[in-house]
Amino acid sequence: MTPTIMRQLWSVVETAQAKILLQLDDASLVQWLVKQTEMQILLNSNETDFLSHYIQSRLALIRDIAHERQCG
Repeated sequence: MTPTIMRQLWSVVETAQAKILLQLDDASLVQWLVKQTEMQILLNSNETDFLSHYIQSRLALIRDIAHERQCG
């Protein structure tokens, strides 16, 4: 995964409403984050697959970030 894709993903996480990140189940959250990232950067199928696996491995961190933002 390129640094550009990584930066874009974390930008999506930072700008997303915490409520969305916390309410979606794991599979839906992965899909939502991939789609949001793809709206910013054109990804090939390998990059999409890798991004999906990467997000899956970082779901706890993503939810922790969202929880911290929501709780202040």
